[in-house]
Amino acid sequence: MSFELTKGLLDRIQSDVGVGRDQDILAVLSELHPSDIGGVLGRLTIHEARYVLRLLEEETAAEAILELDEDLRERLLEGLTSQEIADKVIGHISSDDAADVMADLSEAKAKEVLDLLDDEEQADDIEELLRYQEGTAGALMAKELVSVRADASVARAIVEMRQQAAGVDHVYTVYVVDKDARLIGILPLKDLLFTAESTRTLIKHICETDVARVRVDTPAEEVVNVMKKYDIVVLPVVDRDDRLVGRITFDDVMDVMQEEAAEDYQLASGISEDVDASDSPIVQTRARLPWLLIGLAGGVLSSQIIGIYEEELRIDPKMAFFMPLIAATAGNVGVQSSAIVVQGLAAGTMRDMQVRARLWKELRVAMITALICGSLIFAVNLALSQRQALSYTVSIALCSVILTAALFGTLIPLLLHRIKVDPALATGPFVTTLNDIFGLLTYFTVGHIMYGLFP
Repeated sequence: MSFELTKGLLDRIQSDVGVGRDQDILAVLSELHPSDIGGVLGRLTIHEARYVLRLLEEETAAEAILELDEDLRERLLEGLTSQEIADKVIGHISSDDAADVMADLSEAKAKEVLDLLDDEEQADDIEELLRYQEGTAGALMAKELVSVRADASVARAIVEMRQQAAGVDHVYTVYVVDKDARLIGILPLKDLLFTAESTRTLIKHICETDVARVRVDTPAEEVVNVMKKYDIVVLPVVDRDDRLVGRITFDDVMDVMQEEAAEDYQLASGISEDVDASDSPIVQTRARLPWLLIGLAGGVLSSQIIGIYEEELRIDPKMAFFMPLIAATAGNVGVQSSAIVVQGLAAGTMRDMQVRARLWKELRVAMITALICGSLIFAVNLALSQRQALSYTVSIALCSVILTAALFGTLIPLLLHRIKVDPALATGPFVTTLNDIFGLLTYFTVGHIMYGLFP
């Protein structure tokens, strides 16, 4: 059953914090999942959240902190001592999560926390993970895993698995390595139970050697694609010498996918930086302003185009009535086309050899759409007894802008992808502004020709 934090419950918790009713606070929170406790902490003031956090059991507090967004978690940790962070947080979470928390601390405080950890192996693992570049498999992976030697017997492997599993929260896969820790394959539980002829059977005779893997420097986006392609919940990570150094689980990949989706949404909305509602007005302005200025420049250029064709507007002022129609249709068609291409590029389903086929398909879709929309607007204009020149102008221009907008919407993301720029940019103001300009230029050019033919 899902938990809902009501205003009454929130007020009650805040009241209990204000007067120090610790037992009442714990009575409420003890029945909640750590993720729900994280939701409660996110609604409290930073001082109230720190107070509640200190009341929780260490493992619960650590899991609740992981549920907070980075900005809130960073502010919450600022008020905790290095000893509290080491004992109450880092000591109770996996190495990948611990590295994420440590990244929120200042360099000096992070070093203090590492020095205070009782488990030297955990401290070394966290220090290693922090060295990997953000956005790579090395930065995503956890060091905790279960592995056995290929030349070990089944009996020996079971003993090793029991010993190693004590330090791993979820054992998804048992990895098989050689004497130099190079990854050979995986050991499915089914094969261990039913394929092995005896406890003296060697692991190398029953393991699967065809296993997907990524290197520590593999980009996070490629990690996501590999796990989606092979439909796996955990992925081994190896170094340059193919030595097993960690694993990436599906929950880490889900976080990457959510971050990518949020980034793409912001880019498509014309926001050039990763911003949050809690960021300062200066930061938010800096993220929004570049594309607003580009849109402003596009608007000025569009107004200049209208000024050039002022004579056509004098001949028939009703041409102005259909300018929003042309501009809006061009923008909508461009965004639709670019969205489909960006989706294909993000999912890895579009390859270089498919570009020509993609263009041809998009052109056919645009032709059908243009014929339908052009015919409809022509019929509407005839029904409204508009001038023949205006009816032809609007219909022909509409068909033309649909075709050109579809091509722009397809080509621009492909071009951006080719030059290593995020193609999500193409689904936002960039394509819309470009199509507005070309749409108006096409509209007035066709109008100039039609009013010459049908005065």
